[in-house]
Amino acid sequence: MLAKVRIGWTQFFDFSKKIAYKNYMKKKEKTIIGISIGDLNGIGPEIIMKTYEDARMLELHTPVIFASSKVMHFYKKHFKSAINFFSIDSQKDVVHGKVNVVNVWKEPVKIEFGKEDTNIGAYAIKSLEAATNALKNQEIDVLVTAPINKHNIQSDTFKFPGHTDYLAKSLGGKSLMFMVAGELRVGLLTDHVPLREASQRIDEGLINEKIDIILNSLKRDFAIPKPKVAVLAINPHAGDSGVIGEEDDTVLKPTIQKLRDKGHLVFGPYSADSFFGSNAYKSFDAIVASYHDQGLIPFKTLSFGHGVNYTAGLSKVRTSPDHGTAYEIAGKGRADESSFKQAIFTAVSIFKNRKQFEEYSKNPLKKASK
Repeated sequence: MLAKVRIGWTQFFDFSKKIAYKNYMKKKEKTIIGISIGDLNGIGPEIIMKTYEDARMLELHTPVIFASSKVMHFYKKHFKSAINFFSIDSQKDVVHGKVNVVNVWKEPVKIEFGKEDTNIGAYAIKSLEAATNALKNQEIDVLVTAPINKHNIQSDTFKFPGHTDYLAKSLGGKSLMFMVAGELRVGLLTDHVPLREASQRIDEGLINEKIDIILNSLKRDFAIPKPKVAVLAINPHAGDSGVIGEEDDTVLKPTIQKLRDKGHLVFGPYSADSFFGSNAYKSFDAIVASYHDQGLIPFKTLSFGHGVNYTAGLSKVRTSPDHGTAYEIAGKGRADESSFKQAIFTAVSIFKNRKQFEEYSKNPLKKASK
């Protein structure tokens, strides 16, 4: 009986090679996610740790945190976490199945939870710059950024209002803040600018640029072949035929019509006050808001805790959670990691959609015939 079930050594080694090769390919296909640590005095490190305390996350991708093993072990001790970090000196030494930490710096850092500190801001930028360079060099596949403090990061060498503007310059392309929560997607014509300047900046060129980014992103990043987009008005009640401002009649409406004439499914302008409350947003693949709070207040009301900030229009994929540093709860173990997890899932999904889009775009006839 034993002779019947025996296999020769040659077959055994061939079988072992096949298993090893499959395991190797499985690891190779894992998306490598670069993570910038954000403000060390905020909740960024806590939500990162909580995310990877769930070991199942490592089955989906490989994380690479740009910080230092010393600070990550400080957080591990402070939050009494069972997580294990794998310290490396270069992202080239990444090990799959581990929570990798690249040592961007090696000196000790004084952590004071909840305190705004320009020295801590400088470390946030060190992490961001190292992660961005790795992304540019294709050493990581996507970038997920933990929250920063926009004030304490400012210096003689870093003069950007936030991640979006810095990454647009570093990675190339026209950027757009695209807030995503499932099928709810909100893009902005103007983002981090004073309200008094918002309407002055909105012209035909800006509208075309931002809507073009949104349409391309919906097709390439979200696999929507014929996207339908709504545009919110600049003024209350879409200007009421010029009674409350003329910008909607003179700028938005004619530009939207030209886009429609080109075959794009772009509609509006819609009065912003009733658009979300009436559930009209559910009829569109994306909504374009004229200014920051017009789009983000309803977005965060509908999706807070699982929304994602995605920077559309760049050559690489970058996402972040939809909240800030939350100094008021930093260090207390109360931070919710849900939005950060969603930022990871969204980044991986977009990365895979892009690869598929590019593959099918190379030779659509050949792919279609298969």
